[in-house]
Amino acid sequence: MTKMIWFDMDGTLANFYGVNGWLEDLIAENTRPYEIAKGIDLARIAKQLRRLAKNGYKFGIVSWTSKGGSEKFNAEVGEVKKVWLAKHLPSIEFSKIVILPYGTPKSTVGNGILFDDEIGNRTEWKDTAYGVENIAEVLRTL
Repeated sequence: MTKMIWFDMDGTLANFYGVNGWLEDLIAENTRPYEIAKGIDLARIAKQLRRLAKNGYKFGIVSWTSKGGSEKFNAEVGEVKKVWLAKHLPSIEFSKIVILPYGTPKSTVGNGILFDDEIGNRTEWKDTAYGVENIAEVLRTL
């Protein structure tokens, strides 16, 4: 059985909501916040993920497009998120990167452990789900 760990991006791995003007940019369909968001504790997370990969864990991204974004903009958001991951977590191999339309239940991608900043996503997840504040602690225990 594959041991899978899923991560949300915005507000979980990327400090998207810390980007000044993020909402105005989304309304204007500008990908800037997705491009420039700083990572959240990525060095420590990457270290733990490399250790877990040696023990058979696989990693995935399950993230949403922009709420109310056009099809073109949402496609751009998906590409920018992949570039962000390659830049900020280059040592981590993600076996799946799924960018869903905003609001789609994230549990549709599979199962395993989920880290997500939104309680609604954690509640509907089929397996075990944790908030951002628990990432380092939970990864250490696996």
